[in-house]
Amino acid sequence: MAMDGASIDVVPVELGTRSYEVRIGQGLLARAATEIAPLLRRRKVAVITDDTVAATHLMELARAFEMAGITLTALTIPPGEQSKGWPQLARCVEWLLEQKVERRDVVVAFGGGVVGDLVGFASAILRRGVRFVQIPTTLLAQVDSSVGGKTGINTAQGKNLVGAFHQPSLVLADIDVLETLPARDFLAGYGEVVKYGLLGDAAFFDWLEVNGPDLARDPAKRQYAVTRSVQMKAGIVSRDETEEGERALLNLGHTFCHALEKATGYGDRLLHGEGVAIGCALAFEVSQRLGLCSQEAPSRVRAHLRAMGTKVDIADIHGSLPSAEALLALMGQDKKVVDGKLRFILARGIGEAFVADDVPHDVVLGVLTEALAAKR
Repeated sequence: MAMDGASIDVVPVELGTRSYEVRIGQGLLARAATEIAPLLRRRKVAVITDDTVAATHLMELARAFEMAGITLTALTIPPGEQSKGWPQLARCVEWLLEQKVERRDVVVAFGGGVVGDLVGFASAILRRGVRFVQIPTTLLAQVDSSVGGKTGINTAQGKNLVGAFHQPSLVLADIDVLETLPARDFLAGYGEVVKYGLLGDAAFFDWLEVNGPDLARDPAKRQYAVTRSVQMKAGIVSRDETEEGERALLNLGHTFCHALEKATGYGDRLLHGEGVAIGCALAFEVSQRLGLCSQEAPSRVRAHLRAMGTKVDIADIHGSLPSAEALLALMGQDKKVVDGKLRFILARGIGEAFVADDVPHDVVLGVLTEALAAKR
């Protein structure tokens, strides 16, 4: 794994005939055409991005393809979670059809998690499946949503309830792009980075406790953190692509997170990665209440998140929230529900997460009630 920041780390996602590589390093945007060219049957690509990414990075990407003699057409959509729904999905699919994208062509998802999920889903349903490449531009997308083939949109009933498993053909994670992220967005992405240490790699969590505060300004450490996160996700996805078992561990913190996101309207009050961080802290709190892990574990999780400057507790969310009972009801609508039972990812310690299907509702309710009381 590169620690000098100069080389490219390559992480394979082993899925038989649908295997692909995640390439992580500096300068990949300028080299994107060279990286993608071997996938192309004809020298054209259709890129979908959002207005924010387009304003900052699209010119550099377009220049790379132009120099390689590859025609690039681009569609930009509004930034934010509100774009991850039926209207923009229809717009993307219609636009791709207008561009005469064929099954042998490549669509490029150039942006954060919203763009990746939306464009991945559009590619999955276009002509019953068109290949696509992920160029994730946020920390959250680089370590999580761009890898593993989960695509989809939100509906009135909840988050990611309509979608498909559609693996990309390649993922290019340029860590230089992360330097243009607002500090809050970078920290939100960190919620997904720390999750990997908490769910299955205590040594990585130890490393993050020491080096986490340097990631935003140190390319070598940033590359190591992204690569280690992707290695962990790639390993889990390779063993359990469609979340029959082990892949569920990647949802550590997400049952709480999705309920809080729905309660706050999927807006700027709570970014996804912030919800994951809060959810991880709450999951460790529930684990400790059930006697699964030491009292020190949730304290250590919270202390590290506090040191990073991200949201840690429900009290850190501005504005009013529903009652503990209402939040618990929102959790009941989550995709993680199996036979009506709440499925939580709990932990026996840092780096030791497991799937629990029989978590007592009163314990979860108690943790939520206390968390909300601290907010008042």
